[in-house]
Amino acid sequence: MRSLLFVPGDSERKLEKGFGAGADVVIVDLEDSVAAANKAAARATAADFISSQRRHTRCAIYVRVNDLSTGLTDDDLAAVVPVKPDGIMLPKSNNGQDVQRLAAKLRVHEAESGLPDGGIRVLPIITETAAGVLAAASYAGTSARLAGLTWGAEDLSAAIGACSARDENGRYTDVFRLVRTMTILAAGAAEVAAIDTVFPDFRDMAGFGQECREAERDGFTGKMAIHPAQVPVINAAFTPSAEAVERSQAIVDAFAAAGNPGVVGIDGKMYDRPHLRLAERLLARAKAARISA
Repeated sequence: MRSLLFVPGDSERKLEKGFGAGADVVIVDLEDSVAAANKAAARATAADFISSQRRHTRCAIYVRVNDLSTGLTDDDLAAVVPVKPDGIMLPKSNNGQDVQRLAAKLRVHEAESGLPDGGIRVLPIITETAAGVLAAASYAGTSARLAGLTWGAEDLSAAIGACSARDENGRYTDVFRLVRTMTILAAGAAEVAAIDTVFPDFRDMAGFGQECREAERDGFTGKMAIHPAQVPVINAAFTPSAEAVERSQAIVDAFAAAGNPGVVGIDGKMYDRPHLRLAERLLARAKAARISA
C-alpha cells in the first residue's frame, strides 16, 4: 500500500474519478466527507459502486466506516460487507481492543454474507483521540486482520484544543511530530505497514512531494491522499529506486552466499543483520510496487 486515496461514498462522479486515479487503495468514505443526513444514501451508493467495480479494478478497496462510538458502524458494515471490500478503515480507534471489536463484527457480517472468515482487513486511524495516542502500543498481536496503522491530525487538534497542527512554516508542531513518531513505532511493534496521514493543501505539490520523501525516509511505507493529483507523487516517492533495489539485492545475496553470518563485507563496507533486514523490507516493497503498477 503506497497510495491510499479518499473518495466520498455519496458521489458517483467522484467515485468514478477516484477509481481511475491509479491509487493502490481507494478508500470509499462513509465518515467525514458524508453529511449526517446523507449517511443512508451514501451506503447504498458506495455499495452499488463497489459491486460494479469489483471485477474491473486493480486497486484494493477499503471503506472508512463511522467510528464505534457513533452507533452507525453496524449499519455501515451491513451495507458494504456483502460487496466484498478488501478492508475497513476504522476512524478514532482508541486502542487495540477497538480493532478486536471491529473484527468480531466483521466475522458476523462475513458469515451472514457467505464470505470467508477473516478475509476483510482492518486499517485503524490510531491518533484521532488523546486516548488513542497514549494507547499506540496496544495494537501488537490484536488481530490477524490488522493491515497497518495510520494517523490523523485534524480530529486530534479538535480533541486537545490545538489551534493548528502546523507552525507558520508549515511544519508539524511538537505534539503532532510526537504523534507521527508514535505511529511509526506502533506499526513497527505490530509488524504492519505504517501509513502517513494526508497533506491537506493539494495545490502545494512541492510541499507535498517533500513531505512524501520525508515520510519514506523515516519508515512510512505509504501515504493517504485527498485528491487524485496527489497519487502519482505518492507512488513515485514510495517506490524504491532501481539503485536502492540493486544495493539491497547485493546485501541479501552476500549474506546468502556467506551462509547467513552476522556480518558481511561488500566493496570494503561492513553490513550486519539490521542492514539485511532493511534490505529485505525494501525488496518486498519493490515487489509489491511492481504488482500494483
